[in-house]
Amino acid sequence: MDLRTEIAQSWRRAELSGLSPASPVERLDVADVDSRSRLLRAASPVLDELARQLAGTRFCVILADDECRIVARRFSERSVELALEDISAVPGCQFLEERTGTNSLATPFETRRGVSVDGDEHFLEAMKQFTCYGHPVVHPATRRLAGVLDITGPAGDANPLLGPFLRRAVADIERRLLDGAKFAEQQLLAAFQSVQHRACAVLALGQDVVLANTAATELVDTADHRLLRELGRTRRGLRRLRLTSGTPVEVRVEAVSANAGLLFELAPVRTSSPVVSRPRAAQGLFPAQIDERLRGAGRARRRVLISGEPGAGRTTAARIVAGDEPVHEFDASDVVADSVPAWCARVEAACAGGGLLVVDGIQLLPPLAAVRLSRLLDTTTAWFALLSGPPAELRGEQATLAARMHRRIELPPLRERRDEIPGIARALLRGFGDSLRLTPGALELLGSQQWPGNLRELAGVLAGAADRRSAGDLTAEDVAPGCAETAPGALTGWEQAEYDVIVRTLRACDGNKVRAAKQLGISRSTLYNRMRALRVR
Repeated sequence: MDLRTEIAQSWRRAELSGLSPASPVERLDVADVDSRSRLLRAASPVLDELARQLAGTRFCVILADDECRIVARRFSERSVELALEDISAVPGCQFLEERTGTNSLATPFETRRGVSVDGDEHFLEAMKQFTCYGHPVVHPATRRLAGVLDITGPAGDANPLLGPFLRRAVADIERRLLDGAKFAEQQLLAAFQSVQHRACAVLALGQDVVLANTAATELVDTADHRLLRELGRTRRGLRRLRLTSGTPVEVRVEAVSANAGLLFELAPVRTSSPVVSRPRAAQGLFPAQIDERLRGAGRARRRVLISGEPGAGRTTAARIVAGDEPVHEFDASDVVADSVPAWCARVEAACAGGGLLVVDGIQLLPPLAAVRLSRLLDTTTAWFALLSGPPAELRGEQATLAARMHRRIELPPLRERRDEIPGIARALLRGFGDSLRLTPGALELLGSQQWPGNLRELAGVLAGAADRRSAGDLTAEDVAPGCAETAPGALTGWEQAEYDVIVRTLRACDGNKVRAAKQLGISRSTLYNRMRALRVR
C-alpha cells in the first residue's frame, strides 16, 4: 500500500512506539474533564452548530484539549456513540500516536497540521472503519496549541469538503478564544480596581496581564510572579512565603471568576513562624557560587578549565576570570586551517604579551596540538583559561591537557536553572535597552523551554523579540517565534528529575532508545510515553 508522506511518517512513529496494527485500543490515562475550561466554553457553541449541520449524517465531532485528551463529542445517532466507545474515543481518554497510532486527533496533535486519515490509512486495524479529518486549534494571542478538532464518519462516507468545513469551525473557536481572553482581562481589571486602593500591596496576574498598585510595584519582583502563580494553583486564602528579595510576606489569594486570573494581597511580616522559601534568583548570567569561583580564579591568576554545553557561556565566563586584564582568544577549530605548528606558534607568541590566554574548544584539538599545548603549560608562566565541552567529551591527550589546569569550573545547562531564568533574561535584556520588560506570560514561556542552546539560544530569542518591539512589555507572543512550537508547562520537581534521568541515559546510550529503556528498567513504549509527556527531544 502506497502511503502519503505524512501518513507514512506517522506509521513509522507508531511502530517505534511499540505498536502493531493489531494492538487493542485501550482506555489509558482516562481523566476527569474540566467543564469550565476556556477551550470548552469557547468551543461549545461551535460544536453545537456543527452538530446541527451534521444532523442526519453518520458523522460526529470530537474535541481534544492541549494534551490531546478528549473533552467533548457531538453525534446524532446511538450507533455512532457505540462505535466511538469501541475505540475508546470517550471523554477523558488521551489520544496519542504511541497509543492509538495514526488518526485525526493524535496525528494533528503530533504534527501541528491539519490531517485527513481515510480507512486503511489508519495504523490500527480497529480504526480502519473510519474516515476523519482533524485540525489543531491554536490560541490567537499566545500561539500555543489549545486543542484538536476532529470530524469522523464511516470510511465509505469520505468527503473532500470535510477539510474546509472543519477549518472554518476551528477559526470560529480560535476567535472565541481571543474574545474570551479579552473578557477575562476586563474581569481581572474590575477585580483589581475594586481593591487597588487598600493599604497593602495588590497584584493581579492574568494569562498575559499584570496589574499592580504602587506598593506591589515596590515589593514584588517579576521573578516572584511564577512563585505566586504556583501558590495560586494550589492554595486559596492566607499563606506565608518568602519573595526572591528575601522579604517574608503574608499573601491572600483569590481567584477572579473561572479563568480570568488571580488576585493577590501581600503584606510584609516579621518572621515569627516558618515561611515557604526558595533560593534567590541569580542577578547575573551564572549562579552566585560559580560567579564567585570565576572571580576568585581571576584574583589569584589561577589557570582554569571552564567546561559546559555549547552556548552555556564559556567565553563570557573566561572574560569574568580575566577581569580588567587583556584577553587573547584562540579557537581550537582554527588548527585545521593553520596547521598544528602554525597555530601553536601563535599561542606561544602570545605568552609574552600578558593578560589571559583563552583557548576555546579544546575537545576539538588534534592529539599533536594537545600535546604541544601541554608542554607549553609546563614551560611557561603565562595565564591560561581552557574552554571545553562537558568533561565527559575529553579523551586521551585532551583529558591530559585539562588535568594541567589548577581549577575546574563546570557551567550548568540552562534547563537546570529554571528558577533563575527571570533574572538571567533580565540581565540579557539590558543589552537591548532599559525600556524593555518581560511580562509573566513571557517568563512562563521562557521557563518552559528546554534550551538546548543554553544562554546563547535565550539571548537570540530575546534579541528577536527586542527587534519586534523596541520598548514596553515583551509578551509571550513576542518571544514565542523563537521558542519551540509547543512548549510544555513548567515541570514539577519530580518531572524535572524524570527528564534529567531520561536525558542522561539517552546520552549515555548514544540516543539508542531500546538500550536506554533496558538500562532504565522500563519498556520501550513506557519510555516513549514519558519522553512525550516530558517533551524530551
